[in-house]
Amino acid sequence: MPKNSAGLHHFHVRKRIHVKHESYPHQNKWVRLMDKLIYLVGVIGPIMTVPQLYEVWSKQAADSLSLITWASWTILSCFWLVYAIMHKSWPLIISEILWVIVEAGVLVGIIIYR
Repeated sequence: MPKNSAGLHHFHVRKRIHVKHESYPHQNKWVRLMDKLIYLVGVIGPIMTVPQLYEVWSKQAADSLSLITWASWTILSCFWLVYAIMHKSWPLIISEILWVIVEAGVLVGIIIYR
């Protein structure tokens, strides 16, 4: 055994023993229900912004909308999307992809029709 790894060869074993992963599907019925509902919630949120997107593009007017606010929301959603991908959280990935699409659509509409 090399001198610099003395005592560290069991580190990965101890690390795995102390990580407590929840079983999937969860034993608690409410957690299982929430695991299913979160996909619905992740889709409904961005869908609720579609009327704003429709207003911008159908009326071709965005005078009352803030470019800074929508740009900020789009950038923040991109960060959340990267975070979700890094953690492989499918409900967040789906939700954030939809948010980026909707917010970017409003943002482009603001830029074009301002």
